[in-house]
Amino acid sequence: MKPPEQAQAEQSIVDLIGGTPLIRLRKLEPRDGIELWAKAEFCNPGGSVKDRAALQMILDGVASGALTRDKTLIDSTSGNTGVAYSMVGAALGYKVALVMPANVSAARKQITQAYGTEIIYSSELEGSDGAIRLVRELVAANPDQYFYPDQYSNDSNPRAHYLGTGREIWEQTGGRVTHFVAGIGTTGTIMGTGRRLKEHDARVQIIAVEPDDALHGLEGLKHLPSSLVPAIWRPEGVVDRRLPLGTDEAWDTAERIAREEGLFVGHSAGAAVAGALRVARELPPTHHAVIVTLLPDRGDRYFVPLRWEKQYEW
Repeated sequence: MKPPEQAQAEQSIVDLIGGTPLIRLRKLEPRDGIELWAKAEFCNPGGSVKDRAALQMILDGVASGALTRDKTLIDSTSGNTGVAYSMVGAALGYKVALVMPANVSAARKQITQAYGTEIIYSSELEGSDGAIRLVRELVAANPDQYFYPDQYSNDSNPRAHYLGTGREIWEQTGGRVTHFVAGIGTTGTIMGTGRRLKEHDARVQIIAVEPDDALHGLEGLKHLPSSLVPAIWRPEGVVDRRLPLGTDEAWDTAERIAREEGLFVGHSAGAAVAGALRVARELPPTHHAVIVTLLPDRGDRYFVPLRWEKQYEW
């Protein structure tokens, strides 16, 4: 526990975004000479790594004049970015509407609505790509009503991680990081973090983990060969390797992280750690490595929660 003199006093909840801890996953390390570290992004106030990108996109939208008080921020999301938009929008005083696949977790739906966000549902059969197509139709029909940051195409998304996540990892490891492994959804995390780490040391290996099949069970991650490829996905000179990973391996690893490290994380975090473990096991026996991965959110975000009923009678 932090002593009182180290506790933060901030002017707004958005000031708590970023600066997340780096936690060593010592019990998962396959051998001596391998250090496995995880960036605990669930420590952001909105509960996920998406707080970083949402805040950067909103601040840059305001600075450019594209986002004004009379417009509604609208974007497609599988959940975490929607929670982040909703939290930041409420804190800064901007209206938010979200297009989500109808089968997104109940927790994500209820959390975003608690902030006063409007939810528009797209077909559950079309996944995140269906939500993207629908939001584009809505914006095209009502261009003056909406500010559409478009997290899949907005350079402010990777910029958030270039300015924050990548810098923090470099500083927290004392510049010793040798590998960075993260899952890809919008691809903003891997692009921004990877670019920053490569600028510090071109030898750092950047590994992008993706589902190995179009029909996967890893919410928030994209199987790029069968998906609309985000415009911000520009891997040349940044990403050294794409690592396909199965749903079962990711889910099993998430359970192992909870049992062995006491960290209850989501399945996308399980995928990232499983990818990091694969990389670690492939290294020569005498090779020393400092492998950093990222835990996007907590496992409880995937629960079906109790609905908050004002009029409940005890």
